[in-house]
Amino acid sequence: MKDFKTIAIFTFQSEYTVLQHLLEQANLRYVFQNEMMISVLQFHSNAVGGIRLRVHINDIEKAKIIINSLEDNSHLSVV
Repeated sequence: MKDFKTIAIFTFQSEYTVLQHLLEQANLRYVFQNEMMISVLQFHSNAVGGIRLRVHINDIEKAKIIINSLEDNSHLSVV
């Protein structure tokens, strides 16, 4: 995990479902850290620092482009 960097933090899984599919389609290397724990203990999300999107350092720019496209130019958005 040393080659991965956190580029976004989410509170709940529902906030990144569309993003997750887009990252998979782009074949980017990523992991959502704390995802399992927060799926079981949803109200502890803030206590553990949220669900962290960690992306491989070589894929960060592509991942940021995907995130920005959701926020700026689409009817879909990151909540």
